[in-house]
Amino acid sequence: MTKEDIKRMALESGFSDGEADYCQSIIIHLATLVAQQEREACAKIADIAEPYKSADLIRARGQA
Repeated sequence: MTKEDIKRMALESGFSDGEADYCQSIIIHLATLVAQQEREACAKIADIAEPYKSADLIRARGQA
């Protein structure tokens, strides 16, 4: 997810352009935390479905 993606989503969720710019670092930090949690939740499901193959790939996305 890029900074542009995060700003677009902030605007779609109701932030004004000025608010999104002013709060950008906080929004990016929140989006990063949400993405980490979601990635780990998906990896846990993948561990059950196909141990270590898909889960490792999902977790690796966070390292890029």
